Amino acid sequence: QVQLVESGGGEVQAGGSLRLSCAASGSTFSRNVMGWYRQAPGKQRELVAIINSRGTTTYADSVKGRFTISRDNAKNTVYLQMNSLKPEDTAVYYCYSQVGRGYWGQGTQVTVSS
Repeated sequence: QVQLVESGGGEVQAGGSLRLSCAASGSTFSRNVMGWYRQAPGKQRELVAIINSRGTTTYADSVKGRFTISRDNAKNTVYLQMNSLKPEDTAVYYCYSQVGRGYWGQGTQVTVSS
């Protein structure tokens, strides 16, 4: 069983920045692929970024160059630094742990106003 708790969402103006955090329970965190997904109203949930145990990252084309995913294995935490935010980044952001059947956090709202 893995529990994921996100924090750091909020409202920001276009061009601003936010940093999301996801604290994970469990002793296998350092070996797990971790990811961030988002879901905007009326749209399907989509991948934002993932990071594997070696720190290799993958990003959606829409966020490349603006978002950075990172992890601190000592703190069992994964981060998403979001810069140059756009109104189209508005969504609920979910943390994901790719272990076993997969686990999701409860989500954190990010709202970018124009």
